[in-house]
Amino acid sequence: MDIVRAVKLDDLDQLWDLIEQSTYGLTTLQISKDQLADRVELSNFAFTRKVEKASGDPYVMVMEEADGGRLVGLSCIFSKTGGYEPFYSYRRIHESHHCEHLDLKHDVEVLILDKLHDGPTEIGSLFLLPAFRGQGRGRLLSLSRFIFMAMHPKRFSERVIAEMRGVSTDEGKSLFWDAILEHFFGMEFPQADRLSTISKRFIEDLMPRHPIYTCLLSEEVRSVMGQVHENTKPALAMLEAEGFQKTDCIDIFDGGPMISCQRTDIQVVKRTKVIRVSGIAPSVDAPRSMIASSVGGFRAVLGAASIDEQDCVVTEQVATCLKVNLNDEIRVTSLYPAITLDKKTSS
Repeated sequence: MDIVRAVKLDDLDQLWDLIEQSTYGLTTLQISKDQLADRVELSNFAFTRKVEKASGDPYVMVMEEADGGRLVGLSCIFSKTGGYEPFYSYRRIHESHHCEHLDLKHDVEVLILDKLHDGPTEIGSLFLLPAFRGQGRGRLLSLSRFIFMAMHPKRFSERVIAEMRGVSTDEGKSLFWDAILEHFFGMEFPQADRLSTISKRFIEDLMPRHPIYTCLLSEEVRSVMGQVHENTKPALAMLEAEGFQKTDCIDIFDGGPMISCQRTDIQVVKRTKVIRVSGIAPSVDAPRSMIASSVGGFRAVLGAASIDEQDCVVTEQVATCLKVNLNDEIRVTSLYPAITLDKKTSS
């Protein structure tokens, strides 16, 4: 059984080995080991803090094999974007040009640089080793972030966004970057991607000063705007099923879409229930659910839970992985939006 849990300080070396296996396009993982250490330290503080407010902390979660303790995946919540360094995106707007004398009307699309200083919560940094994809692990790793939001709603903004990986090659070539920003930055996409994790000041200094008219771009470039990498399509489909929708904003580097949803409208947040552990048994005849506890900041697994009103029976393995005992409070939610648990709602 695999466990999603809050990152610990002594996970650093394993976590570094893990993210070194990630690919181009996962911007928030293009960081140095010192940056990773800083993020882990901030996350460790965030999970243990008592103050309930959205203050920009990162919450890093890792997936660990229960047998052996190997780290095989990670995901992250950035509780608030913007702040000292703004959050940048390109907003796609349409202008209508009309010549009354010639009776001509023409609509054009324009890219406008958008800057957020007091922005929403962002989810990101989702990576799972290829050998562990499937059997619900990726869904658990991704959706555990929303279960944690259901546990601590005041720590997060009212709106949640995700910047989805845009279309690029395995070598890091991006049609969108090559057509526009390479001319202003004088570097290739992977290098700019890495630099953006250190400081975003260079974006403000080097970005084009004026709007970009997309009609001046090739059809090939326009066709990838707002589209996701082939490997990202399952993640996009999963988030859309949970209530996220594409916005009129795209990533300034690879043109990938930004998706958004009000936190209280995210389906997995709505269907996460507070349940009391009324029994622990060797086995339980019930479908698999996502089950979480607040022990150690956060722990979640996929396991069977037999639910009766406000109580449930879990397996000994689930109880051990979540480090819970009889009468402890846990959160339970279904893997998919179509299945609901009509019990006490999460607070």
